[in-house]
Formats: sequence, structure tokens, C-alpha cells
Amino acid sequence: MKSHLSRLYITLFSLLFFSLATLSYGANIQQDIAKNSTIEKIKKRGVLRVGMDVFQPWAMRDKNGKFIGFEIDVATRLARDMGVKVQFVPTAWSGIIPALLTGKFDVIIGGMSITPKRALSVNFSIPYDYTGMSIVANKAKAAGFNSLESFNSPDVQIAVKLGTTAVAAARKFVPKAKLRMFDTEPQAYQELRNGNVHAVIGSAPKPAQEAADYSDTLFLPLDTTFTREPIGFAVRKGDPDTLAYFNSWITVVDMEGWLQERHDYWFMTKDWANLIK
Repeated sequence: MKSHLSRLYITLFSLLFFSLATLSYGANIQQDIAKNSTIEKIKKRGVLRVGMDVFQPWAMRDKNGKFIGFEIDVATRLARDMGVKVQFVPTAWSGIIPALLTGKFDVIIGGMSITPKRALSVNFSIPYDYTGMSIVANKAKAAGFNSLESFNSPDVQIAVKLGTTAVAAARKFVPKAKLRMFDTEPQAYQELRNGNVHAVIGSAPKPAQEAADYSDTLFLPLDTTFTREPIGFAVRKGDPDTLAYFNSWITVVDMEGWLQERHDYWFMTKDWANLIK
């Protein structure tokens, strides 16, 4: 009987020892993840490095060469709330995710739509804004075009910015049209104004702003956007602490109404236009 009890005590002690060891090992792993997270590196560095591309009204240079725009406001306030400085790293859109993955900057805050394909490479925060695709056309080349179906022909050329969700939207809604891809939005819109393509598909509100600025040559075939896309911060995978912090920050400033106020200023008005001319 004594021998049986002894074996039972040894078994229970062993189970307790291994359980405590497992818990300790798990706690150490959690501490290592937290210590090596991007958010801790930003705090130690004292600088938040933000990857973005230049396109109105998300991010653009003013007359003095300083970055302004919706994304600039968002990143600047984020850095201020973290108690660090902000550094903007302009990067061509087609290479912006590879640049994030190689550590060129800490986060993409650049009007990036959340898509299943992109989410295979990066982790997205909760949405902090929404956008949609619209189309602006050349009056001479697209006279009488008043629907997406009007543009869905092999004889029609559509300009889009390379690597954006405008490419997917064009392929889905006007699959028969010929796509011409450009590295930057200004290149695409210049080609439209020159009459070399029928239309440009891009994120609102830029197409409507182009139609208003160049009303002698351009027009809006549709009154509204034809897609709705959530916009999020993009961070490297395997960093739950950084993602949790960004999600908390977005929740707070959204509840304050601050995000909506900045969105309305940059997207619903052109009060800022004199800053860039």
C-alpha cells in the first residue's frame, strides 16, 4: 500500500513540475515577443517610420516641400500620442509592401485597401477609413459614355495606377477594356488630359477633383463610386503587440470623431488647395 501511494505522489509531483515549467516557458516566450515588438523598438528609437506614396489628398507636398494630407495628419497624431517623432518614407506603391517586410519602415499608413491577397503578406489593423473607386473620362474620346458598360469594350483604353486596387476594379467591372498601367497617378491623369486614354479609374475623390479642375476636357460618367473598400494600417506579420496598439489607437480617435473631421477636411473640401499651388 505504501509503495502504491509513493508512486502516486511521484506521478502527481511530476505532473505539477512539468505544468509549472510549461507555464514559465510560455511566459518567457510572451515576454520575448513583447520585448522585440515593433512598438517597443519605436519607443526606444523615439521615431515612428511611416511608409507612404504621394497622391492627393492622402499625402502630397505643399509649396515648401513639406508633406501634408489625410495620411500625414493620421501618422503625425499617432506619433504625437506615442510621444515620438514621425519620419515619412516615400515609396513607390508597387514596392511598398516588400519595403515594409524588409524593415525600411515600421508601418504603412498610405490609403492601403484591405484585401485578402495583401493580407497573405501583411497584417492589417481595423479600418480607420473607407474609400471607393470612381471613373473620370475624356470628353472627346468618351462622348456619350454614361455607365461602366459603356467602357467595357476592347476599343476602350483605361489608365490605372500600378499595384492599386483600381487594377482589380477595372478588371472586374470593365474586363473587355484595355488597361494601361502607370507608376504614378499624375502620369495616368496626364495621359487622360492628353486624350490618349478614354478614362482613369482611381480612388475617390481624385477623379471628381480632376473633373472639376479640368472641366473643359474631362467629365464624370458616374455620380458615385462603384466600390467600397476598408483602409487599414499594414504591419509585418507575427507582431501582435504592435497590431493591438494600433487597433486601440484607431478605436480611440474614431470615437473622438477626430478621424471623421480630418477625413471631411481633406476629402469633402478643397480648402487646402492653396497650400500646394
